[in-house]
Amino acid sequence: MNDSPAIDRLGIPAYNWWNECLHGVARAGRATVFPEPVGLAATWDPNLIFHMATAISDEARAKHNEFVRKGKRNIYQGLTFWTPNINLVRDPRWGRGMETYGEDPYLVGRMSVDFIKGLQGNDAKYLKVVATAKHFAVHSGPESSRHSFDAVVDESELFESYLPQFEAAIREGGVQSVMCAYNRVNGDPACANPRLEGDILRKQWGFSGYVVSDCGAIDDIFRGHKVVTSLAAAAARAVQAGTDLDCGNEYRSLEQAVEQKLITEAEIDTSVRRLLTARFRLGVFDPPERVPYSRIPYSVVESEAHQALALEAARKSIVLLKNEGGLLP
Repeated sequence: MNDSPAIDRLGIPAYNWWNECLHGVARAGRATVFPEPVGLAATWDPNLIFHMATAISDEARAKHNEFVRKGKRNIYQGLTFWTPNINLVRDPRWGRGMETYGEDPYLVGRMSVDFIKGLQGNDAKYLKVVATAKHFAVHSGPESSRHSFDAVVDESELFESYLPQFEAAIREGGVQSVMCAYNRVNGDPACANPRLEGDILRKQWGFSGYVVSDCGAIDDIFRGHKVVTSLAAAAARAVQAGTDLDCGNEYRSLEQAVEQKLITEAEIDTSVRRLLTARFRLGVFDPPERVPYSRIPYSVVESEAHQALALEAARKSIVLLKNEGGLLP
């Protein structure tokens, strides 16, 4: 689960997987704030996005280093960030449109690849932070019914519109985490969808990281979508489909699921292995002197260079339309 307790006998400290940095490190004290992603998309400048994400991950590492020095391992203090949101805006009434890079799969893909690379760094051994491409897949409203909605989409629309940016994030960006969505996709809940998570994500695209549920999405499999008859069955089905981490506490029922023979311990071990691999790649079990990102000083947070970059991004995000045809007021 996202709030993972310590395992003292193995020397594994407590860890909370939930963190946000959509346009700057969020919910962890002061940080440099960049324009919202829909504004960043208007820059048409992936290189700028890369430099912005590099600044964000510098601040993220600096904050984490300081938290660890003080013995703090709470929510919003880790290195696994649930961003970028690379869903398409197909209806301007969707309340989360500003979190995205707009409606075009190609532009969204270009922006996401550079954002992910800037976040995760370029060290041969260690990840700077973990980026998370979300929400997989076909998620863009309606907000009010997202916990029970079935997104019915044909094959051409699926592969031409809703999946290209995710494929780019994995094949080109090397993203290490994917968040599955609340909704169903052609009948199966996105977080318990063998075709999306198994066939497409892992077999076709070669994704080797871990999948995290949107918060409460495992409960939706049971209560919202009603495709199983118990929470234990929902948890088992999600893990078997490929959802390794639960944002929530629904995976407490996995013990019951094992007892009921709905899932095996070996199947759960697959997810545990993926999650611990991510923590190893972040260097959290190694001495800090071995991990280059552990040396990033706290002085980078809200530094003059980062503030100047935020101002540049804001200026480049401004769009002026010339009223040649008299279409505008």
